[in-house]
Amino acid sequence: MSDLTLTPNIDNADDFYADLLEAHEGLEKSDSEALNARLILILANHIGDRQVLSQALNAAAFKMEE
Repeated sequence: MSDLTLTPNIDNADDFYADLLEAHEGLEKSDSEALNARLILILANHIGDRQVLSQALNAAAFKMEE
């Protein structure tokens, strides 16, 4: 069991962000939302730790409230 990492932890984060934006380029809103959903599920499966996933959900929900 581990804790959610909220500090920067991605090599070349700007490049990843550019790739993410490129993946959404030209998509309709519904297709973009579907891409995000698939990406979330793929990454959640990779993480595989239900406690970490719950921490991530809570962190994301908290950020929306600010």
